[in-house]
Amino acid sequence: MKVIGFGDNIVDRFLDRKVMYPGGNCVNVAVLARRLGVESAYLGVFGSDPLGDFVRAAVQDEGVDVSRCVIREGPNGVTEIKVVDGDRIFLGWNDGGVTMSHPFVLEPEHLEYLATADLVHSSVYSASESQLPAVRTAGTLVSFDYSSEQERRTDAYLQQTAPFIDLALLSLGSQPLDAVERDLRRLVAAGASLAVGTRGAAGAVLFDGSDFFIQGAVATDAGRFADTMGCGDAFLSGLVVSLLKAGWTRRFRPSASCLREALAFAAVAAAEQCYVEGAFGYGRPVAAPTRI
Repeated sequence: MKVIGFGDNIVDRFLDRKVMYPGGNCVNVAVLARRLGVESAYLGVFGSDPLGDFVRAAVQDEGVDVSRCVIREGPNGVTEIKVVDGDRIFLGWNDGGVTMSHPFVLEPEHLEYLATADLVHSSVYSASESQLPAVRTAGTLVSFDYSSEQERRTDAYLQQTAPFIDLALLSLGSQPLDAVERDLRRLVAAGASLAVGTRGAAGAVLFDGSDFFIQGAVATDAGRFADTMGCGDAFLSGLVVSLLKAGWTRRFRPSASCLREALAFAAVAAAEQCYVEGAFGYGRPVAAPTRI
């Protein structure tokens, strides 16, 4: 099995810790899938600055293939964060750096490369929306993280993206269950095959177009707790790895039992992520981080 993250990478700079970590939704999914025993790769744009070098080296060190990535003149993406009671609070970012300003454009050779994967993952932070129809032609499964921003929940945005997606992920925080179900129905109605919403301590809900599957959160050990960075990415990685192992393809829809098993596995993966500093470690001191 093989998973490719296509899109964003970033440096997460914690102002309270004075430490920076490599990250980014698509990088995280590639790395965390690799840690779950799946072959993985990352396809995206790194900045030409030291921050780009930092992320690229960490991803390579995890055994993730970055050979098809490009380095473009300009800054890598960076966010600035602080942790309050274990939860990450985003303070600002530089608009994603070159990933967003000069995004990756797929050529025929890239599509051939994507076709070697079982699943390609992208996100709203990847400037990849226009590339999703091309990704679809590679024949692979496609997952997509819609994150939590309301501007990525409009009918127009869903119509642009959902028809090309097999698994859509939404971060829904503390929304009541009826609102969660409404949002998941909208995604499936727009074209996504499966839609899952994460709700933090309330767990997650998955909709397969017919039924809703509710998964509780797994309890964590407060003494080992680091932060919640990457928990949604760990949940998604666990979900797709479990489903792929069960035989999920574009021709084979997972059964109800497969979905339940995958959700339970994903919940454990998300809980374990709470013990990891940053998205996947590799913290490096920052002498005097400043607000963007």
